[in-house]
Amino acid sequence: MKEKEVTKLSTRDILSQNQKRNAPEEMQQLIVVLHDVRSMHNVGAAFRNADAFGIKKLLLSGFTPCPPRPEITKTAIGAEEFVAWESADFISEKLQDLKNDGYLMVGLEQTDKSELITEYTPPADKKICLVFGNEVTGLDEELLPIIDRFVEIPQYGHKHSLNVSVTVGVALYAFLQKYWA
Repeated sequence: MKEKEVTKLSTRDILSQNQKRNAPEEMQQLIVVLHDVRSMHNVGAAFRNADAFGIKKLLLSGFTPCPPRPEITKTAIGAEEFVAWESADFISEKLQDLKNDGYLMVGLEQTDKSELITEYTPPADKKICLVFGNEVTGLDEELLPIIDRFVEIPQYGHKHSLNVSVTVGVALYAFLQKYWA
């Protein structure tokens, strides 16, 4: 039995298909914080992830570089033009403001209070702010008391961490699956 031929979609077809879809409302309200993320390539990849998953905004803080930067654009492939973003000098205050606006702070960090992201269920009555930290040291100690819940990605190998841009993509997909359920 001969299998059907497969034809790849053109970029125009893919864009048309994507624009006919709507991300779940919860994803459209989700905010991603990148605090003290050093690599412009990681920032660019986070913009691409944010665009792909239809999130509300990226919040860049600490020494995280901001657009316009050629290194960000190279990885983002222009996604920084479609994703809302802002820079915050005083991240603790900004996170507290978001909490006051009804956001639940969910930190991606390996702590003694973390639960596996696969087992975490976001509350239906709260908007989510996902907080990501530095590529080497994770979330700053000063941010830990502001975070309401900690989640981590299950890992089975010898290394104990993932690249922050990979973590953003994995976490956004995990939340998308939860909101589709």
